[in-house]
Amino acid sequence: MLTTTLIATTLIAFAFAAASVRRIPEGQVYSVRRLGRSPSLLTAGTHVVLPMIDRVSHKIDLGGQVLRFEGGTVYWQVLEPEAADEVIDDAPELIRSNVVAALRDSSTAHQVDRRAFGTQLKHAVNGSLRSRGMLVTRVELDAA
Repeated sequence: MLTTTLIATTLIAFAFAAASVRRIPEGQVYSVRRLGRSPSLLTAGTHVVLPMIDRVSHKIDLGGQVLRFEGGTVYWQVLEPEAADEVIDDAPELIRSNVVAALRDSSTAHQVDRRAFGTQLKHAVNGSLRSRGMLVTRVELDAA
């Protein structure tokens, strides 16, 4: 009976230790909330967290991401994970709505040079995204 209890306790201790170690891959940042408090960010590497107390709320990819929308493609990335953490779940829709609004507001929408117009869109969208820790790196418009 004592041996069974000792083995069970040892297995539980090993399981707890294994669940406490988090390996964060290169190019990612994890946002961890402890008991619902403001998040702390874990960068690439191995970290110790407390299971059932610490919760990974977001896995933020720092590499480039692609967002396709009707009329083109937007390439974007997260530059400041601290600022982007609040809106990272809504980032694709936020970027899409900003691009569509910039397209709608543009008086040069029928411009022949799509590359130059894509650059104008990029600058217009980045004005609102910079404060949120994100950056649009390129906008490619489909041929009309």
